[in-house]
Parts: sequence; structure tokens; C-alpha cells
Amino acid sequence: MSGKTYFSSGVDLDDMDGLKDRIKAFSAMTHGPEVLESSGGFAGLYQLFGYKEPVLVASADGVGTKMKIAAQLGHFESVGQDLVSLNVNDILTKGAKPLFFLDYISFSNPDEQRMETLMRGIVWGCREVGCALIGGETAQMPGLYTGDDFDLAGFVVGVAERAAVLDTNSIQPGDTLIGIPSSGVHTNGFSLVRSVFNIDENPSVLFQQFDGLTHQLGEELLIRHRCYYPLLAPVLPMLKGLSHITGGGLPGKVPGILPDTVAAEFNHGSWLVPAIFPVIQRVGNVSDEEMYRVFNMGLGMVAVCDEESVATILDTLPDAQVVGSIVSRVGQEQIRII
Repeated sequence: MSGKTYFSSGVDLDDMDGLKDRIKAFSAMTHGPEVLESSGGFAGLYQLFGYKEPVLVASADGVGTKMKIAAQLGHFESVGQDLVSLNVNDILTKGAKPLFFLDYISFSNPDEQRMETLMRGIVWGCREVGCALIGGETAQMPGLYTGDDFDLAGFVVGVAERAAVLDTNSIQPGDTLIGIPSSGVHTNGFSLVRSVFNIDENPSVLFQQFDGLTHQLGEELLIRHRCYYPLLAPVLPMLKGLSHITGGGLPGKVPGILPDTVAAEFNHGSWLVPAIFPVIQRVGNVSDEEMYRVFNMGLGMVAVCDEESVATILDTLPDAQVVGSIVSRVGQEQIRII
């Protein structure tokens, strides 16, 4: 009588070994001389040099339930890029340059095509910002995930000179708020999006055209999360603070960079709100307050600078615009949209 095997329990070690070999090949495309022993192993090695007083800056995050939209449409390159972009944007708020990236992918059933397109997106995201993909984990876990479901998380480590880390304590009344546009929904609020359009029960809605949108709904939702590092790196020395507008929107994210004595006052209508947001609001009958608490509403990043730097920053960032100012705090509110 034959005994139990890993294969009979749902894990194919041969398939997993082949998948890991392909992932190593993809990773090698992002490696420079800083990556040591790139053949693989239990951990990645990265040599840091060229800094006088380096501060390492790290972040971890995932793309959330946007993964379900990608799975329903069979398109994974964009969420692979999303994974890199959202983590790189987070460390950018401290003024950090991305150094290396690690990913975590877990699933029930390995799908070669799906995994290769996903890895291609991750590699594209890393190459865009000069970041090395030096390791990660790929796990087959039948029973924890069902069908084609899988999970995806990313981890980035960057560096900044200690003197160049953004000091938000210097933010004061009279400073200017500069908004850098988002490309759409990015990677936050997808549980509400899926509920508004009843996507889980009626996935065909992803192929519908809604008034105001130039793409089908699914294409609009999968527009990649914009990566701000290449754009903002040249102006970092002129900034006092950066807020990456993700889950929580402007009210949830901007106060995190403000000293207790000040508030951020945004001028309603001073930036373009992408068409996808009015569509979500109309179809779901979502209140203005809820929209601003859940979504970026067109501002993917908000920068704070002194008035003297505004003209130079706007010249460098062609699609950025002044969206408000820093004022003295009165009462409990640290964010106002007027």
C-alpha cells in the first residue's frame, strides 16, 4: 500500500522548483554589482556603499482585493507593477531611494502563465526605479486558498542620507500644498468598488462601458498605481513633507506628516478628479465624505514646500499643481477641503 505524499496532499514540488527557477531568471534582470551571490539561497545579499551617514528606510504592503479584479480579467502585469510602486512610494515619503525589493506570493494551484506575467510586472516595476529584486517567497498552500485565489505582498528597503530625511517638523503656516495627480483608483478602496458594481456576483460588469469612462470598467480599474519616485527624486531637497494618498484618503493620510500646531487646507476644485470616481459615487450612491475617506480622489501624492520653492517644483513637475496651503490649527481638524 502506498503512503501519503506531498503531491497527494496538493503540493507539486517539481512544478514549484521549475517556477522558482523562472523567478530567479526574472530577478537577475534587475541585478547590478551591488547584489552579491545572486544565484539564490535562503537570503539575498546587497552591498551598500557611497553613503556617509545612511539611514535605511523600509516598507511592506500588498495590492489588496484589486487582485480579485486582476484574476477575473486574467491580467497580472499591472498588479505586479502596483506592488513595487506602492511600496516605493511609501519610502519616498521619507526621501529614500529604493535599493532592493522582495516579494511574497502564495496560492493553491500554480499557474505558469499567471505567475510569469505577474513576475514580469514586478520586474518592470523594479527596473523603472533602479531597484533590485533580490529574493522572496513562493508558497503553494492548498486548503488555505481555493481555486485561483492567491495572495501577494511586497517588501522594499531604501536609503537616504540622514541629513536628507524629510523633516516634517519644519512644516509651518504659509507653506504650500502641491498635488501630484493619481492615475485613477490605484490600489485602495477595491472592497467598496467590488460592492458598488456587484463584481463578485456579476463579473461581466467589468466589460461594460460607463458614461464618462474611456475604457471598459475592468480596464479602468486595473490602470496601474502610479510610481512617483522617478518624478519626485529631483525635487526632494526642496520638500518639507510628502504624503502618499492611499487607504484613508486625504483625511487619513495627510495629518500623518503634519505637526500638531498646523492644519492642511485644500482648495476644492483645484485639481482634476479622474472620471472613475464620479462613476463609483453615482452607481453606489456614495457620499462625498465616504469618497474622500476611502479613495485618493485624484491626488496620488501631496507635497509640502515653502512658498519660495513652488515655481521651481512646478516647472520640474509638469502635471503638479498648487492645491492648498498650511494654516494654523484651530480645534481638532487637521484637514479641511474648502
